[in-house]
Amino acid sequence: MATVDNILESGELEVLGRLVDASNASLLCQLPNGSQVIYKPIAGERPLWDFPDGNLASREVAAFYISEIGDFRVVPPTIMREGPFGLGAVQEWVTTAADLDVIEIAQSSNAQIRNLALFDIIINNADRKFGHILVTPDNAIFGCDHGVSFHHENKLRTVIWQFAGLPFNSNEISLLANVVAIDLVAVFANYLTAVEIDALQVRIKRLKAAAEFPLPSDAWPAVPWPPV
Repeated sequence: MATVDNILESGELEVLGRLVDASNASLLCQLPNGSQVIYKPIAGERPLWDFPDGNLASREVAAFYISEIGDFRVVPPTIMREGPFGLGAVQEWVTTAADLDVIEIAQSSNAQIRNLALFDIIINNADRKFGHILVTPDNAIFGCDHGVSFHHENKLRTVIWQFAGLPFNSNEISLLANVVAIDLVAVFANYLTAVEIDALQVRIKRLKAAAEFPLPSDAWPAVPWPPV
């Protein structure tokens, strides 16, 4: 990941505009090499009553590390760095295909969507909306906005439930084994709280033992609102 870090860290961030639909400060920026990124400064985050500890930016970076080390490859390159408004998460901008129906793709049996669904279960994503699924012109699928993930309580809220109850296939078992092998404390100590790391370890063990996609819980809303 050193190459990724070097690219995203190379030079000052020039602010081009703001994503007005975002509930927290999300700024479109450009690096000196012409690359565009999304910069989410910690100073621009709104407090969340159900995520009182840590910060959104750190969890965005943690999600990228799970994606990379676990070999899911579903999160655009993301690092923590300084910017015009202080420390924040900086993520590579992904150009999406304007003529594709993201809702239809997200509700399909697409293998990349299934991969994203497993990733969301692992990170305990509380906000997988249709708008947080990015489909590129060459049909690659990424997820974004992972700031409300990794909670120590079960909070999985997603629009991807079509795989619920299905057993993991051999590839998914391998992906889960990749995560099991991660030294979670060493990798995430600077990004997640000790309680979040402990919960992540327990969640992985339970998933490995169950070997299937979980069913929606009746203890909390299974789908984020609004879902788009």
